[in-house]
Amino acid sequence: MSEVLLTGATSGLGRWLAPRLGQAGLTVLLHGRDKGKVERGVAEVERAGGRAEGFVADLARLADVDRLADQVEGRPLTHLVNNAGVGFGERDGTREETEDGFELRWAVNLLAPVRLTRALLPTLKANAPARIVNVGSLGQEPIDFEDLQLRQRYDGVTAYRRSKLALAAWTYDLAGELDGTGVTANCLHPATFMDTAMVRQYGQTPFSSVDEGGAATLRLILDETRSGLFFDGQRPAEPHPDAKDPQVRARLRAVLE
Repeated sequence: MSEVLLTGATSGLGRWLAPRLGQAGLTVLLHGRDKGKVERGVAEVERAGGRAEGFVADLARLADVDRLADQVEGRPLTHLVNNAGVGFGERDGTREETEDGFELRWAVNLLAPVRLTRALLPTLKANAPARIVNVGSLGQEPIDFEDLQLRQRYDGVTAYRRSKLALAAWTYDLAGELDGTGVTANCLHPATFMDTAMVRQYGQTPFSSVDEGGAATLRLILDETRSGLFFDGQRPAEPHPDAKDPQVRARLRAVLE
């Protein structure tokens, strides 16, 4: 049976997706940070008639990213959904740094999916056709390569939006790299300010429902055969121009390598 690794599967968009992916016939490899919530998520998939296994990892720690990849490597993985992320945080929140020395949003929203995907590419290629879906955002800002870690002038919104521009830019590079392998890579903005804990933490009034964003993401995971696209909901869209700028992408590649 084909498998999907869904990160950030215990709340918000991920919790909506998990049982539906199980109902679609995929075994859900359900990731979260909290063991109790992961167990709850597995039970929800099973109650919906699907199959699931739980994996606990803190994607703010690169060692945990590597451990998760090791646990999944070599399985019949056909779908990787990089959904886990850190939002704006609280209004006027202070800068947070991971134990690896990276700004938190840069670490979780970009470095974790890049490292996890890189580690699992041989498995995905071996199980092709396969799909990689990166959950991004239309909220993007240009990257300041002189202050990637926002040490000089921190703002949670800026940190989030720069990480999401970088994720979109990296997705375009990844799709080009994977051309001809049978593995696709796409990025999407599910919906604007969905009714999630991440949005409520910032004090933002939700603009859309998790159902709306979930339906768009589910379609991309299950049905989209094209690669190298950015979606706004269910429609192909354009990200910030920097995400497609060859010079920006080249600088980002050098940073990530």
